[in-house]
Amino acid sequence: MLSAESAGIIRATLPVIGASLDTITERFYSTMFAERPELLDGMFNRGNQASGEQRRALAGSIASFAVALLERPDERPDRLLARIAHKHTAVGVTDDQYVIVHKYLFGAIAEVLGDAATPQVTAAWDEVYWLMAGALIALEARIYAEAGAEGGRTWRRWRVVERREETPDVVSFLLSPTGAGPVPSAKPGQYVSVRVRMPDGVHQLRQYTLSGTGWDGLRKITVKRVRGGDTPDGEVSTLLHETVRAGDELTLSAPFGDVALSDGDAPLVLVSAGIGCTPIAAILEHLAATGSPRRVLLLHADRSPADHPLRRDMERLVDALPEAGRVFWYEDGARGDALPGRMALADVELPQGAIAYLCGPLPFMREARAQLVGAGVAARDIHYEVFGPDLWLGADA
Repeated sequence: MLSAESAGIIRATLPVIGASLDTITERFYSTMFAERPELLDGMFNRGNQASGEQRRALAGSIASFAVALLERPDERPDRLLARIAHKHTAVGVTDDQYVIVHKYLFGAIAEVLGDAATPQVTAAWDEVYWLMAGALIALEARIYAEAGAEGGRTWRRWRVVERREETPDVVSFLLSPTGAGPVPSAKPGQYVSVRVRMPDGVHQLRQYTLSGTGWDGLRKITVKRVRGGDTPDGEVSTLLHETVRAGDELTLSAPFGDVALSDGDAPLVLVSAGIGCTPIAAILEHLAATGSPRRVLLLHADRSPADHPLRRDMERLVDALPEAGRVFWYEDGARGDALPGRMALADVELPQGAIAYLCGPLPFMREARAQLVGAGVAARDIHYEVFGPDLWLGADA
């Protein structure tokens, strides 16, 4: 809980700090990487740094946490913190790195705010930081322990046993664990980090959903090639597409992610677009493998049938479920029972009391969420996964 004195200062300074957070986080990252370049080797995603998404996500999470402390002082914003904690554990963040981040973040605050960063203001925001950091450290320790990867030691080598071309821009890798020891369990919808060495010698991490599990311990990741492969944003997907073949090995983390299918018997509405189908396919696979009697409605939108990754898998899995149905929308080439154009739920009958899972581009999910709420799905029952830094974080935390 934030002290009363600090709460008053945070309330008074939040508009100024909030307006400056993007500048503060930009200064923070540039100074930290200039002095600690090793953090870009196997920890921070330089694609997200180049696009600015990481600093915007950091600014949004700090502001959202501060607002939560003020508006709900007796309630910890666990939904907000869990999303961040799973992202951190997926890249192996350790306790000591919070000290490093604190040093450079508060140095940036002092530089950007100048005289406005009085000792009282700095102390109040320092309290906010350590409340957030302390909560995250505790959550991350628990997540590491559950994954059998305490202290950030999450990595294991996997051999590619099959490469599948899903679409012209999407490939799946079927993976088998190497070495001895148990394989950490994965919940349907979780993701792993893939750690690769780039041509310049720097290691980079990217997160990919486990689009399939099982098959005698095999796992599958499905990778969309990001356009602009010569830029940091698309460098890892391009490397995987161009160089990885059957027989090669990849380094993967244990599975992480807070958006995973929950047990129960409530109806499910699974909504995706483009490569956002990967966690949805994993959920469908789990339901089919367990013979689930739950009512399931699959809704997917894409450019065309040829651009729809895992389409045949999704059709097969839905057909294997006794109480499942599907509706596909294609902007081009809609045939058979597929609908033309973009996803529109006005004429779709949604099951009462449904729990919804969303994944796809952020604008798509915003629109889909609005349509689901408008159709009567409770906001608390709508779960979403964002690929990359979560710029939606805090919107419904």
